[in-house]
Amino acid sequence: MSIVSSLAPRSGRTTELILLLGAVGIVGLAYVNLGIATTGTVPPGLAALGVGYLGVALAFHVVLRWRAKYADPLLLPIVTLLNGLGLVMIHRIDIARGRDITEGVALRQLMWSALAVGIATVVLIVVRDHRLLRRYTYIAGVGGFVLLLLPLMPVIGNAEFGSRIWIRIGPLSFQPGEVAKLLLAVFFAGYLVQTRDALSVAGRKVLGLTLPRARDLGPILLAWVASLAVLVFERDLGSSLLFFGLFVAMLYIATERVSWIAIGLSLFVAGAYVAFLIFGHVQTRVLLWLDTFSSEALQTSDQLAKGLMGMAAGGMVGTGIGRGRPDLTYLAESDFIIPSFGEELGLIGLFAILMLYVLLVERGLRTSLGTRDGFGKLLAAGLSFSLALQCFVVVGGVTRVIPLTGLTAPFLSSGGSSLLANWTLLAILLRISDHARRPLPDEKDASAVGDAQTQVVKLR
Repeated sequence: MSIVSSLAPRSGRTTELILLLGAVGIVGLAYVNLGIATTGTVPPGLAALGVGYLGVALAFHVVLRWRAKYADPLLLPIVTLLNGLGLVMIHRIDIARGRDITEGVALRQLMWSALAVGIATVVLIVVRDHRLLRRYTYIAGVGGFVLLLLPLMPVIGNAEFGSRIWIRIGPLSFQPGEVAKLLLAVFFAGYLVQTRDALSVAGRKVLGLTLPRARDLGPILLAWVASLAVLVFERDLGSSLLFFGLFVAMLYIATERVSWIAIGLSLFVAGAYVAFLIFGHVQTRVLLWLDTFSSEALQTSDQLAKGLMGMAAGGMVGTGIGRGRPDLTYLAESDFIIPSFGEELGLIGLFAILMLYVLLVERGLRTSLGTRDGFGKLLAAGLSFSLALQCFVVVGGVTRVIPLTGLTAPFLSSGGSSLLANWTLLAILLRISDHARRPLPDEKDASAVGDAQTQVVKLR
């Protein structure tokens, strides 16, 4: 005999509100600390900026109460804190480089943040059920591949820092690969839900691994070739790794076969070795990784060396916000914002930021486990893994665990494309978590629905 409780489960919105206030308070405290360290006074625009940032966060919170009452209460506060700390550090680097508030990167990043939250709000309102996205599986796939190819177009394609990953229309530039990540995650989830039975069938057993049949290797080989194409034509090692890693991870989650991981890793190692033999820019990345402080590497680029020395100067507790020199590192506000935090907040502060990412990914994976449909499980797991892989690649690159790839830290680094894509990713995760945490109808409601369906069948 089952017992149904009459108590409605907690939505968690009050907890979310309290955590939001705490997140905005930490950002405000960091901004005050920056002002005192650089000018000796409290920033004059503190109240306006604090109220504005809190207003944007509360507006999104209200939409969650309205449209996604049972969404995970930790996701929004974590992202709000990460985004706010990124704004403070970008503003700090602007000050170090003598940029006025009107011409600095921080103001542009603040505007992109507001726009990103607005787009995430629209996504949350329009997409009432994440399962509707499954209808557009192949449209999302085509759209994702088109966006990946856009930087190769002769008119709008634009190469920066050796990689051709940008499109430029007039004064505006955009990185379409960030949006392609979301579309491809939708495509992979929809495709693998349909084909996972065929991909999970037993094959030949070799060295303890059950390998798939030859005709089932087509999807992973296609993804491998596409990732190599991105690496070859756009010279974008980061997007290539992220794209292929996302597909292999979702393939493993869909089929639960370790052999797909083994095949994926083998293809990745083979592709990386061939790319190292053929392409000079890959050889340069490997040189900077293996022998960072050699004269040959320093003549090529001392960016990684300066980032490492900055983190070493920070030590355990850091120099303090506004008291270091992160501006000495190139692209300190984007690709190397992690070393910027490491220098001024120290190893302890950097670990705290990494724990925020760990919590963000953990809540996304928890959402995947709690979702009741296969498409939602794969999509939530894929989006969460993409965040985890991107963080690993970014942190691993600046700490010499792996070669540099050119990816940016989600929500922290400057860049409108990254903010728009990652806030949209958050909106999708919130929508899936609302479905996962929403209580099922009680027994009376379920029996009433069953009787109604029976009557419909009889009428037919």
